[in-house]
Amino acid sequence: MARTPPPFAAFEWMIAWRYLRARRAEGGVSVMTWISLIGITLAVFALIATLAVRSGFRAEFVDTILGANAHVTVYALPSANEQGAVVREIPEYGEMAQRLADLPFVTRAAPLVRGQVMATGNARNTGAEIYGIAAGDLATLPRIADPEMASGDIDRFGEGVAIGSGIARELGLAVGDRIRLISPDGVKTAFGTSPRVKAYEVTYIFTAGRYDIDRTRIYMPFEEAQSYFNREGTADEIEVMVTDPDRVDDYAPEILQAAGDAQLWTWRDSSGAFLRALEVEDNVMFVILSILVLIAAMNIVSGLIMLVKNKGRDIGILRTMGLTEGAVLRVFFICGSFTGLIGTAAGVVLGVLFAIYIDPIFAAVNYFSGGGVWDPSVRGIYHLPAKLEMADVLSAVALSLGLSFVVTIFPARRAARMNPVEALRYE
Repeated sequence: MARTPPPFAAFEWMIAWRYLRARRAEGGVSVMTWISLIGITLAVFALIATLAVRSGFRAEFVDTILGANAHVTVYALPSANEQGAVVREIPEYGEMAQRLADLPFVTRAAPLVRGQVMATGNARNTGAEIYGIAAGDLATLPRIADPEMASGDIDRFGEGVAIGSGIARELGLAVGDRIRLISPDGVKTAFGTSPRVKAYEVTYIFTAGRYDIDRTRIYMPFEEAQSYFNREGTADEIEVMVTDPDRVDDYAPEILQAAGDAQLWTWRDSSGAFLRALEVEDNVMFVILSILVLIAAMNIVSGLIMLVKNKGRDIGILRTMGLTEGAVLRVFFICGSFTGLIGTAAGVVLGVLFAIYIDPIFAAVNYFSGGGVWDPSVRGIYHLPAKLEMADVLSAVALSLGLSFVVTIFPARRAARMNPVEALRYE
């Protein structure tokens, strides 16, 4: 008794390969195969590129938040001062900061004085926010002490102020120039409160990587900020950094217990809405691009239907020679899935190269378009980031191959169920 060959035997691959090769007499089939291949390639490329940009944008956004802002901010409960005004001052800020710093998961607890001022220089004005902070605490902020770009010496912070590159650009200032700061909360006199105006040397200019930080932030020595804003002996808040910012919600109860009568504001509270919007956008984009991959995979169906129609005589002959329905199905399944496999591989290569070389690619696009493609004032960061993650690449590959294999089954079954007598009737 003759032995039945195993599935996907060598002769099935040989027949499928003969059908896939371009032949002049079957130019239509060849063209449809190329269209399917290019469609799958571009769809997978678009999916991987979009997922990489999505991951890079979120990583860059979160990194700029955590690199220059508190993971947890501790505020005092509101109270009334001698004039009856509601204030949030922390008189025992040193003791509170020490209790917070003693927590095992806290890497730094720094008291701050904050206030808004009008900054002037070279006959130009701009609004700014003052952060009064100790020099040692400023040196521990990654995006400030080790920024993308910087000029001046951060060690001279105690002799003046550190300003963002956006403020320096707006006011035309450089290291060594003097910046005038005007605060409405100034000197109290018998006739009321007069604005406080004082000039400081610019000792350090930083580019943190976030447009809103570089455009509005000025760091001032802590004691000087206390004097400038009439906060002698008090602080406005305690800036807390933790070992794992993603677990900040788990740390909150212990931080609140150590702080005492206080309120907490985490980085998720300040940026959670934006991150949730990014997540929704990510899901929507994945669905849309998945539909794009499905449309590209449907081209495989068109090509296979044409191939089955043109190879009807061959199918009849193969069936009369003893080829089973399963063998015919596998031959045409190989034809379709091989197109999806090659297209997916090419799309992965293009997507990975795009993510790796996104900076020169984007620079070229920006150059040929005349500049202004990326507006940091709208998007918050200065460049288009991309971050390749294995999970994103694998999800794109699984989606493409899965759709390619599934849609191939239907025309392959049509070929397998073709009646050999009908196929050869008019031959």
